[in-house]
Amino acid sequence: MTLTLDWSAQAGALRAGIFAGVLVLLLAAEARWPRRAGAMRRGLRWGANLPLVVLDALATRLLVPLGAVGVAAWAQARGIGLLPALHAAPLAAGAIAFVALDGVIYWQHRLFHGVPVLWRLHRVHHSDVEFDATTALRFHPGEIVLSMGVKMLAVAALGAPVAAVIAFEVALNASAMFNHANVRLPPALDAALRRVVVTPDMHRVHHSVLRAEHDRNYGFNLAWWDRLFGTYTAQPRDAHAVMPIGLDHHRADPEQRLWALLRQPLDPQDR
Repeated sequence: MTLTLDWSAQAGALRAGIFAGVLVLLLAAEARWPRRAGAMRRGLRWGANLPLVVLDALATRLLVPLGAVGVAAWAQARGIGLLPALHAAPLAAGAIAFVALDGVIYWQHRLFHGVPVLWRLHRVHHSDVEFDATTALRFHPGEIVLSMGVKMLAVAALGAPVAAVIAFEVALNASAMFNHANVRLPPALDAALRRVVVTPDMHRVHHSVLRAEHDRNYGFNLAWWDRLFGTYTAQPRDAHAVMPIGLDHHRADPEQRLWALLRQPLDPQDR
């Protein structure tokens, strides 16, 4: 237990440092090279999005304190999981675990869109009326706890190496903020990057007000899954600069406040 808590504490400090650095860099890039100009209602939106990430961290700390890294350390100490059973070499095990965990997140994301009770939690993320790096932080604590539970089960089943889980968690957080950023990338760079990772233009389609578009492009990190499983859409119907973002039924200013987001899963079902 001391080992797992030590790993979790070290990983948490590393993630927090990288998280803060990436967020500051992306917010600066958004100010310098915005993809969508005009009123972003930052004061209203950031006043809810930023506190949500604090509540999410507290919820996971209280309800699932070991986290994915702690479970990885626990499983590794006992030789539990598929990869140890296959006697996979360390580098191969790390690479397989990283890719497999990313695939789990892709399918989890699809599940949160497809199951009505899970969509009630996930739509807090989609009800943001704009799209910037803070949108990547806008998740209901209930979804974050469930997502951590899924990751913990996947890590234990795989017997994923601790280093691979730390790398995955860091990459997932950083890539989520990057692909939600309101940053204009040169078209050639966007085309090259989206062969491997999810870019802001690729993921913005997923935040379209149109259900035919927000049920596409589920990937958060690696860009392969949507092409592999037939959920990839290259561009939105409307231009990126003007496409409506969010959900039809949650657009008023009062619905963008923190308390409204926390209670939003209790509202009637809508898509």
